[in-house]
Formats: sequence, structure tokens, C-alpha cells
Amino acid sequence: MTSDSDDALAWAGDEEASKRDAALPRGWNAVGKGSAEVGRLEDDGTVTPAGAPTPMSTTMLLTVGIVGGIYLLYTIGWVIGGLRLKPLTSLIVADAMFVPWFVLAIAAPALWFLTTWVLTRGRATWIRLLVLLLGVVLLVPWPFVTVGVIGS
Repeated sequence: MTSDSDDALAWAGDEEASKRDAALPRGWNAVGKGSAEVGRLEDDGTVTPAGAPTPMSTTMLLTVGIVGGIYLLYTIGWVIGGLRLKPLTSLIVADAMFVPWFVLAIAAPALWFLTTWVLTRGRATWIRLLVLLLGVVLLVPWPFVTVGVIGS
């Protein structure tokens, strides 16, 4: 009977395991050489490859949707408020000065949302949420809030 002495140190299926199957459970971080190739072990036992983006949680998805809706309302508020201020500003400044700032004010909520989305990619979720909420505070359409739709 011929037997390989290394058979006692191996399990069936060891040769099938590869480096890309290496995974750590949630909360653990790989360090050192080769740590970029270590994936994540999900709760159901599947392995998520290294570098794969993690999906947003339901709460964060709803929050981003609500903040995006607020930004859309802000855009509408800037259009209405700016158009209500147009006759008053014609007395003070020329149209060549008013129109570019009016267009920028209308685009500001969308630009803030897009910039936040791109620049906070890969950061902690609370940072993205904080910057989005900061935009909600900073981008209030004051012409609409003070003058309103009817005006005075």
C-alpha cells in the first residue's frame, strides 16, 4: 500500500480553494500584503469580492430620496422666487447681470446634490448625509420664502 505522507495534512477539496475565496466576516479588516484581495463574508455565507461596492441601506436610500425631493422643491422655489423678483431687480441691475445668477441659483440644488454624491463616494455614510443636510440648510430659496408666490 503506497500512501503519500502529506495526505495526512490535507483535507479533501483543499486544492480547490484559491486566494480569491479568502473572506472575512463583517467588522474584520484585512491588513498587510494581499489584503486588497480579501473579500467580505455575508450573513448568508456568500463571498462578496474585494472592491465590490456595498449597497445603501433602506434608511439611507429613503433619506437620500427625501433630500433629493427637497432639492427639487428648492429648484422650483428658486424659479418662482426669481421670476417674482425680476421686475424689482430690473430697476437696480441689468438683465446681463441678473440672468446668469438666476440660472446658477436654479441649478445650485442639483449641483450640490451631484457634487456631494461624487465627492463622498467611498466615505462614511454619515459624511454624505451631513453634507446633503448642510445643503438643505444653505440652499433655502429665500426669494420664495420672503416674497412667496403672491408677493407683497
